[in-house]
Amino acid sequence: MSLRTRLALNGVPPEVQSRMEAAGLRRTLATRAVLGLFLARPAGGLTHAQTLASLTARGLEINRVTLYRLLERLAACGVLQRHTDEQARTWRFSLVLPASPAVEEGALPRFECDACHRQFRLTEASEPTRAVTHDLFAALARLGHHGERMDVSIHGTCADCSESAP
Repeated sequence: MSLRTRLALNGVPPEVQSRMEAAGLRRTLATRAVLGLFLARPAGGLTHAQTLASLTARGLEINRVTLYRLLERLAACGVLQRHTDEQARTWRFSLVLPASPAVEEGALPRFECDACHRQFRLTEASEPTRAVTHDLFAALARLGHHGERMDVSIHGTCADCSESAP
């Protein structure tokens, strides 16, 4: 049975499968566990410590350095995205959600709740917003650079957390 078939049977989206195969990532127990953790909460972001605690709570003993390297590899191949949590002064990792064709024309901004760390793509971003990101990639190309991705994020408090605040 091929790697793609085994991943598909485990509910791993084809985009994720392709990225992992292209990067040559092996399908170890740790890789499967980390991937399962992020697939179960696609809008949430976890720190290295939170990921380690979640895996330990599920009975998987993994070396913290091994986990950090795995998170970095998954981010490098585009399965996870890494972003700064400036309040906690750490990195957060979250699943890269598949983009619609309209998104490919320019990066969409995302909103991250500083309370619960859920992320929301602003899919209703205006055409001028998308045009700006497209223009930035074009400017890089004119300078001979190759931009791969752009991260535009807005931080604040989501509606659910605002309602539950005293």
